[in-house]
Parts: sequence; C-alpha cells; structure tokens
Amino acid sequence: MSDTITLFHNPRCSKSRAALNLLQEAGATVDVVLYLETPPSRETLARVTGQLGISPEALVRRGEEIFKTNYLGRALDADGWLDALAAHPKLIERPIAIRGDRAVVGRPPEKVLELLD
Repeated sequence: MSDTITLFHNPRCSKSRAALNLLQEAGATVDVVLYLETPPSRETLARVTGQLGISPEALVRRGEEIFKTNYLGRALDADGWLDALAAHPKLIERPIAIRGDRAVVGRPPEKVLELLD
C-alpha cells in the first residue's frame, strides 16, 4: 500500500481544510488534488466509488445549484451519475481521501484518519 494519501480537496470547504490539516498534523504525505481545477476522469470516479463501496449517486452533493437545476427528480443509472459527476465536479462530495485501494469521504473530517492504520 502506498504511503501517500491522495486528497480530493476544495480549499473553500471547511471540512476539506480540516481533513487536510488532520492528515498533515499526523505526518501523512498528502498529494492534494484541487478537483475543481483538475477534475477527475469518469474512470477515476468509477474506481473511487468502488473503493468507497458506494454508488456514484451517493457521491452527489444534492444542495448544489447544478444538482437542483439539472438533476433533481431525474432517475439516472450509475453510468449517468458518473457522467454527471465528471461533467460537473462541483457535485462531488468532499473531501475524498484515497490510500492504496482504500478511500473515505471525510465527513466528518476525522474519517480521513482511518487511512493511517
């Protein structure tokens, strides 16, 4: 397993900042991915949802205006949600921490510490 933790990070998000801070305080090597600037590919999102053990739909931030305008009330399958997340990275729940074949959503931020054991 890699020692580096990849963090899908949004510096404007307090939970994301807290997760990054916790990892750095714990001495972890963190590869910060500013996913709004460098969006993950559809394939990466499929792999990450698999690592998280959740459906792509479960990764969607439903409070975002993009969701309300484009997706509210729509019944999409997993492929449709992956397409939506890839097209609109703002819909991706954050932060996501990945180490090796494990991943967690940092809600609460302390969840990211699970990757250190």
